[in-house]
Amino acid sequence: MNGKLLIVDDHKQVLKALVQLLEPEFESVTGISNPNQITGLTGTREFDAILLDMNFSAGVNTGNEGIFWLKQVLAADPSAVVVMITAYADTNLAVRAIKDGAADFVVKPWDNDKLIATLQAAVRLRQSKVENRKLRDRQKQMVREAVRRDGPLIGESGAMKSVFQVVNKVAGTDANVLVAGENGTGKELIVKEIHCLSSRMDEVFISIDLSTITETLFESEMFGHVKGAFTDAREEKTGWFETASGGTLFLDEIGNLSFSMQSKLLSAIQNRTIYKVGSKTPVPFDIRLICATNKDLKEMIARGLFREDLYYRINTIVIELPPLRERGEDVILLAEHFLREYSRKYEKYYLKFSSRTIDKLLKHNWPGNVRELRHTVEKAVILCDSDILMPEDFMIPAPDRQLNAEQEPATFAEIEKKAVRDALARNNGNVLKAARELGLARQTMYNKIEKYKL
Repeated sequence: MNGKLLIVDDHKQVLKALVQLLEPEFESVTGISNPNQITGLTGTREFDAILLDMNFSAGVNTGNEGIFWLKQVLAADPSAVVVMITAYADTNLAVRAIKDGAADFVVKPWDNDKLIATLQAAVRLRQSKVENRKLRDRQKQMVREAVRRDGPLIGESGAMKSVFQVVNKVAGTDANVLVAGENGTGKELIVKEIHCLSSRMDEVFISIDLSTITETLFESEMFGHVKGAFTDAREEKTGWFETASGGTLFLDEIGNLSFSMQSKLLSAIQNRTIYKVGSKTPVPFDIRLICATNKDLKEMIARGLFREDLYYRINTIVIELPPLRERGEDVILLAEHFLREYSRKYEKYYLKFSSRTIDKLLKHNWPGNVRELRHTVEKAVILCDSDILMPEDFMIPAPDRQLNAEQEPATFAEIEKKAVRDALARNNGNVLKAARELGLARQTMYNKIEKYKL
């Protein structure tokens, strides 16, 4: 047994019968005959479901009274779950009640089993709404903490100033944004900045790494599912689109989606509604969509690996983040910022870079971008023995070794990936021709393209 019920019916014999029927099935059942008591009760106690009669005056069967109290309940608590009950079976009245926010509609005389099942479903819906609200509140707090922890956007190079200008212009709109750039360039930090400068800054921010979601779980994770939709669907699940409604949904690594997943995502974005797995009821959502990728989506479109219509849906505004090697003196600004951060963390105050260290940092190619620089400075702070950080405190490969590492794949997998990629490029993305060139079956070629995310 779980769930707390409130029953409102002016017919005292009916009210008594309902209470007696439902008390064994639920945690608590409260019955009242005067609807004027509703506001006082719901203001001081929490109910998981409310069974509300639609008529309270003798000879009146319009349902207007019930609709009035339904609206009062939902105005005080939008997440309340109300099931309407009436002796007058009227389809138009039922439709009206549902449109005005009722969860369901029951006709007197009722079927005991069906009534219990309806109210149990209503309780589960309420609990799902409450859990969803708690998740949204936790996410809001996590975003605020994450933004504070990540620190400010740093950069004085021309390339980064251009990025900041676009961020400031686009943040105040609801336009879809695509953030592109190599791994480690700070795409998520830019996305968070857009969210925090937007009108949705006090709403939820949901970040999803699409590369971690398998094709079989995509719909369930993104759109949710109803109980019994598949073997392990023991409870109803709220998907990320619904959870993010009202706030920002950040889809990272969108270039990793299969064609099938791309189609499902496109349908949701176009229609602004989703369907939970196992349900035919549309669920509308209101999100600010921001996507990110380290892949060249235009090249993927040319090779038939990414949908062109989805590309134009997600890239109303494109923000290209430059790699760290193209940001000049920003390397030192960032390094000094990380030095201050890790000096405090590891209680090694007054640390400074030597001039030779600065030269070394500027000469390095930083293939891992800002992320690599951060980790490099942290390791140097941990290992240093004096207040002056010298070049030898930094575990950076020599330029010639770094170049060789980029030019000569170290493993068979890297050699194979390069061969497949080059064959596709030589054949303008034609998979069949590339497969013939490499002496591979077409399906084997497709498998390798999927394996290496090409």
